[in-house]
Amino acid sequence: MVFKINISTKEGKTFKLESDAQALVGKELHNKILGNEISPDLQGFEFEIAGASDKAGFPSLEQIDGTSLGRVLLSYEKGMKKRPKREGKWKRSDNKPKGLRLRKTARGKVISEDIIQINLKMLKEGAKKLSEVFPDQNKEAETPENVEVKAEVKEEIKEKPVKEEVKEEKKEEDNSDTTSKEWQNSKFYKGKIA
Repeated sequence: MVFKINISTKEGKTFKLESDAQALVGKELHNKILGNEISPDLQGFEFEIAGASDKAGFPSLEQIDGTSLGRVLLSYEKGMKKRPKREGKWKRSDNKPKGLRLRKTARGKVISEDIIQINLKMLKEGAKKLSEVFPDQNKEAETPENVEVKAEVKEEIKEKPVKEEVKEEKKEEDNSDTTSKEWQNSKFYKGKIA
């Protein structure tokens, strides 16, 4: 089973990885794991399992033992978001009412074959930085200069019209004028004829 692994750093960056790490099966939430258990590129790293979700999108919660699904009574926390602001026509005054608890389905805290996504938190960095291990994900945000250059290139492409397309558009416009005049002259048209 291939796991989608999200590794987050203290700076707020997230690096994504897909790995068939069978060493993760059987681990629990908040266990510490070494980077070489996931991939040989992550030698020297230490991670903590922060969370996980299964193939249906149910999150893993600490309250449920084992790998099975369970129903838990939740307040506003992991696995339960605030209610929507609108419900039909009426707008809610409070989308997070005090004391609201709902019973929700969640997955157990042990990682199994049913888990698809695993979220890891980096505790200790290895010899290389994560930005060096994943160079393709280390793209910087586009600067306004790059955006302007791309816009100029698009304008140049738009300025070169094809003559055949222009002729076809003119023919379509001529046909639409005649059909609208015919409609106006018919006995079913109730508007004013200009």
